Amino acid sequence: MVEQSAWMRKVAADPGHSSWYVERMRGMAAAGEDLEGEARLVDAMVGRGSRILDAGCGPGRVGAALHRRGHDVVGVDVDPVLIEAAVADHPGPRWIVGDLAELDLPAQGIEERFDAIVCAGNVMTFLAPSTRVDVLRRMRAHVEEEGRVVVGFGAARGYDFADFLTDARAAGLPPDLLLSSWDLRPWYPGSSFLVAVLKPS
Repeated sequence: MVEQSAWMRKVAADPGHSSWYVERMRGMAAAGEDLEGEARLVDAMVGRGSRILDAGCGPGRVGAALHRRGHDVVGVDVDPVLIEAAVADHPGPRWIVGDLAELDLPAQGIEERFDAIVCAGNVMTFLAPSTRVDVLRRMRAHVEEEGRVVVGFGAARGYDFADFLTDARAAGLPPDLLLSSWDLRPWYPGSSFLVAVLKPS
């Protein structure tokens, strides 16, 4: 067993938290808010019909947007309530309950590696610190050699950007491009957000 994530500790303390989050996302979508910025960036990086893993997919907003753009999407999240919502709201992708620190999709019959992996929504900051490098190594094992892993999260969330980039290098995923937002603004020291495009080494 791996150390429990901060997200699942939050759910244990407040069993209604996951359902609240699902309804929040549904409400934002119904209000017409733009929830597809991450998907637009990843879509621009890959060819049509690419295989994409949504790592820490939550209720499915990013993976669903990529599926609508014609990609073959698998989404994985540790929270079964979020996966249940993804299945209900976004048919098409394959949604799987699983801990990213133990990710082994070939064991579930998904043999091919992915052209891209996206990890959005501050997922990295919800991981137990002891699992961070393991999660990145698992991503490295699931991405094609010419693929990319795209990770985005905010500052002041308990995971320093420099520490993350050190962990990514240790996992065989050095940075290829650093941005400060999903809409391609350049990263600079002091940025409040990081989108790291990582290239397998």
